[in-house]
Amino acid sequence: MIEPAPHHPDAKLERQAAARIAELTELLGYLTACWDDERRQLARQLHDTLGSSMTALTMHLGLLTQHIPAENVAMRERSAQMKQLLGNIVETNRKIQLALWNDKLEFLGLKTALGELAAEHGREHALAVRTSLPDEEMAYLRAQDIALLRCAEEGLRNVAKHARASEIDVILDDDDEQVMLTVRDNGVGPGADGIQSRNGHSLRLLRERARFLGGTLTLTAGAQGGAVLTMTLPKKPAAA
Repeated sequence: MIEPAPHHPDAKLERQAAARIAELTELLGYLTACWDDERRQLARQLHDTLGSSMTALTMHLGLLTQHIPAENVAMRERSAQMKQLLGNIVETNRKIQLALWNDKLEFLGLKTALGELAAEHGREHALAVRTSLPDEEMAYLRAQDIALLRCAEEGLRNVAKHARASEIDVILDDDDEQVMLTVRDNGVGPGADGIQSRNGHSLRLLRERARFLGGTLTLTAGAQGGAVLTMTLPKKPAAA
């Protein structure tokens, strides 16, 4: 009895599927670029309008406080409360601007932006955040800079939210053929509060960003515990 020939997928359907995937990847790359531009514009607007207005109000309040008689303790206390409230609003506005868009990436480069991001995250969450960065500022495509910084932001945010870690390493490696950004922590690894709970929509978008640039994004368990988030991008991506 002659065995039937094994079934092979239709080559035409495979090509159509591959073309469709390529189209969707390109579309997502375009949408994320538009999203980045909108976030940048919104951050600038917050800086130019709300930020400058709050700074002006703080200055006016300071001038008014100088004219409050020393014996009017109640008014001076109220003035101090208003000054503190304005200071909190200014700081909140600054954090929102930074979450939307990190201007240091544009004006000072990726290395500086990563270093200051790690330092501020360590101060805010009382964590030991170490960085290992190239000695000199490296020149990448704008889309690569944004993707790598977003990877660092997401990695640090996930550690603070899920990992219960005390130490984090942010590492940027460049071997002239590819660039690799790694965020590694010593907290919770796989489990109910570990890697599975970290693999949300933000990481899926990051993974698609990396795919659009011809690279990869992985989230794995660390050899000594914790988790390792790694984005690897070729120096000459498939799309830009």
